[in-house]
Amino acid sequence: MQNPNKQFSPCPICNKEDIGFLMHSKDYSLTQDDFQIIQCTHCTLKYTDPVPSKEEIGPYYDFPAYISHTDDNTGLINKLYHSVRNYTLSQKTNWVQSLFTGYKGQLLEVGAGTGAFAHAMTKKGWTVTALEPDAASRERALATYQINIAPIEELFTLTENKFDVITLWHVLEHVHDLNDYIRTFYKILKPNGRLIIAVPNYTSYDAQFYKKYWAAYDVPRHLYHFSPTAMEYLAKKYTMQILTMHPMWFDSFYVSLLSERYKKTGLFGMLRAVIIGCLSNIVAVKNNRRASSIVYEIKKIAKDQF
Repeated sequence: MQNPNKQFSPCPICNKEDIGFLMHSKDYSLTQDDFQIIQCTHCTLKYTDPVPSKEEIGPYYDFPAYISHTDDNTGLINKLYHSVRNYTLSQKTNWVQSLFTGYKGQLLEVGAGTGAFAHAMTKKGWTVTALEPDAASRERALATYQINIAPIEELFTLTENKFDVITLWHVLEHVHDLNDYIRTFYKILKPNGRLIIAVPNYTSYDAQFYKKYWAAYDVPRHLYHFSPTAMEYLAKKYTMQILTMHPMWFDSFYVSLLSERYKKTGLFGMLRAVIIGCLSNIVAVKNNRRASSIVYEIKKIAKDQF
């Protein structure tokens, strides 16, 4: 149980020390290890506690069912995941292209996985730099798409004011050095460039329904748990501005299915997951700040706009 005398570390976004214990959750996917989720009462960021170090966290990713970096198409949830991924890939590429109509610029993808998005943007004529921490995923990208993806450490060696767009599709919640990443993104973006960040949203209906079983908490792989308010604090901290928020409509169903699996509710749970996914999206239609996952379009503010 949580130690009431424990002093939590300051919030990584706003650096406030008014941090409170929120709840326990588990690594339901693999180890069943218990973790706390704590929350900053100022900027509303939630984060996992304790966080395994960079050296310790590797084994928590080492299981076949971790499908975000694989092409495993067996089982219902895997099939649904990959069917949706193929559908949304064209939506993502078309949307990013629409931000710069008729323009083919420099794009950086952080957390490129096996290279599907990087490959699609290259086909649209963009010059793409792709980074990925997992060596096996980089090898698969080379074999599948003939794309050379670099290790994630190269992020901190990239040229200033180089990129028109930087994308992170469900990546930011995984990084240990949150502030180093955002600070670097600001440096390497061109003035008025776009930072595209997709992350789960714990203010969604499905998150509130499933509570500690909400699959998008995914402790300890997800180190941070964002709300729109927390993302606004983070953008402002680094002289950036959130321009738009776009719900990721399929995520409510996918996350609900996984959450029901964690609760071991069987066929009834699968049916309920569809209902919860629908209800979550109905809430998000009325208020996009309540979507299960949100894509944030963030603009780097040019110095002459200060």
